[in-house]
Amino acid sequence: MLYFFRSPSRSISTLLKLIASKTSPYTRKVRIALAEKKLDYELVEMSPWTPDNPVLGWSPLGKVPVLVLDDGTHLYDSRVIVEYLDTVSPVSRLIPEPARQRIAVRRVEALADGICDAGLSIVLEGRRPSEQRSDEWVERQRAKVTAGVAALSEELGDRAWFHGDAYSLADIAAGCTLGYLAFRAKEIGWAHDYTNLRKLSERLDKRAAFADTAPA
Repeated sequence: MLYFFRSPSRSISTLLKLIASKTSPYTRKVRIALAEKKLDYELVEMSPWTPDNPVLGWSPLGKVPVLVLDDGTHLYDSRVIVEYLDTVSPVSRLIPEPARQRIAVRRVEALADGICDAGLSIVLEGRRPSEQRSDEWVERQRAKVTAGVAALSEELGDRAWFHGDAYSLADIAAGCTLGYLAFRAKEIGWAHDYTNLRKLSERLDKRAAFADTAPA
């Protein structure tokens, strides 16, 4: 399926093409970055879980998202894509320039992505035939999610945003992770256990980029 997203304030001569699954938290992170950077793009919806994995035509890893540039270059994974997007438009810088601040933001992103990795492992294990599922594996991944969310809460503390007073990629990554857990792992009660993360999620959900990309 093809979707076109155009910013009212900025366009580029050749649209970027995003190969993606709309329920992927990694895809959502990229879509939010594209919206915040006010970059036009074409969304080509593909699932890596369908037979013969059509994403392999765009990425040797067969994973989404993949960003196709106007010169035909294919970029993956989401962290590389978002860093690229932050360099091509001066609008709404998402990754700070100073080295220590940059690393701090990317560190939160890595933590958030790691939580998603573990959450996705739980989801995929649940799709295996019952006789092939490993409760030990699920519990190991759930422990990673639980520890990761606790670390996100500690990292945020009583601040409004992860990076000082500014909205950044750290908030986008964390928001996508929390949204994914609410969508796919409702049994993990992070919103009840961590008030600061719940408030962050509520704040983010009011932004158009988050509201427009909510998984369903």
